[in-house]
Amino acid sequence: MQAWQVHQNGEPGAVMRLEDVDRPVPGDGQLLLKVRAANINFPDALLCRGQYQVTPPLPFTPGVEICGETEDGRRVIANPALPYGGFAEYAIADAAAVLPAPDALDDAEAAALHIGYQTGWFGLHRRAGLQAGETLLVHAAAGGVGSAAIQLGKAAGAKVIGVVGGAAKAEVARELGCDVVIDRRTENVIGAVKEATGGRGADVVYDPVGGEAYTQSTKCVAFEGRIIVVGFASGVIPTPALNHALVKNYSVVGLHWGLYNAKDPQAILRCHEELTRLAAKGAIKPLVSERVPLSGAAAAVQRVADGVTTGRVAVVPGGGDA
Repeated sequence: MQAWQVHQNGEPGAVMRLEDVDRPVPGDGQLLLKVRAANINFPDALLCRGQYQVTPPLPFTPGVEICGETEDGRRVIANPALPYGGFAEYAIADAAAVLPAPDALDDAEAAALHIGYQTGWFGLHRRAGLQAGETLLVHAAAGGVGSAAIQLGKAAGAKVIGVVGGAAKAEVARELGCDVVIDRRTENVIGAVKEATGGRGADVVYDPVGGEAYTQSTKCVAFEGRIIVVGFASGVIPTPALNHALVKNYSVVGLHWGLYNAKDPQAILRCHEELTRLAAKGAIKPLVSERVPLSGAAAAVQRVADGVTTGRVAVVPGGGDA
C-alpha cells in the first residue's frame, strides 16, 4: 500500500515521503481500517516537527483523524493508533475508540467531525458552561477548530464574534454564521469586541492561538467570563498574569480533549451522540475547503502548518463520495 512516512523531524513539506509499505497488522483490540478520508489537523504538523506531546517512533505515518471502513463494511470515524496514521491507504485504530460515522455527513465531513467538534463541545459546554444569550468570542474563526466552535456556539444560542486575519477569511466566518466578524489585520480587536458588546466584553473566549490573541482576550473578557485555552497555533505559549484574572474576576480554563479518552471515555460517546444529532438536523456541518488526493498530502499539511487554509483540508486516498 502507499503511505506517507516521516523518517526525520522537520517541516511537513520537507520530511513527508510517499512510499510503498506493507499493510499494517492490527494488534489485540485493534482494527484495520481502509481510509476513506483523512482530515488534516495542526497536530499533524507538530508530529512532523517532533513538537507534539506524543512522539511516535520513526518512521511513522501522520494523520490523526479519519473516516474509515472496517473489514466488515462499517463506516466509522477514528483517531488512528500511531505510528500507523491516516495519510495512507490503510490505518490502525483501537476498536474501543471507533465511532459510527454520521449518515448526514460525507466521508471528508465525517473525518473532520471528531477532534475539532469534540474539542469545541467539551470546551464550550463542559468546561466553560456556555449559556444561550451569552457572547462567544472565537479566535482563528475561519480555521478548522474555530469554524467548529462557531457552529457549536450558534447551536447553543450564543451571539458569536469571530476574529480572523484577512478579508477572505472574514467572508468565510460570516458564511459560517458569525454575528460579528473582526479582521485583526485592519481593526482593533479589543475595541471592536467592546463595541459589539456594549462595553461588557465576551462571556466566553475560545482561543486555539495563544500569544497576542490570549493577551487581547484578557482585555475584552466580561465580568465572570471564561477564557478557554485550546492550543497555541501562534507558537507562543502565554504566561497568564493571575493578579489580572483576580481583579477582573475571569477564569482561565484549559481543555485537553485527549485526556477524556483515558479519564472519561463514556463522555466522548455521549458527545458523539449529541454531535450526530446536531449534524442530522443541519445545525453543524464541517467546512471542508479542500479535498486532495493522497499524493497531495504533504503539501496540504504544510499549508495547514503555515496557517493559509480555511476550514478543514481532507486527504482522500480513493476518491468516492468523500
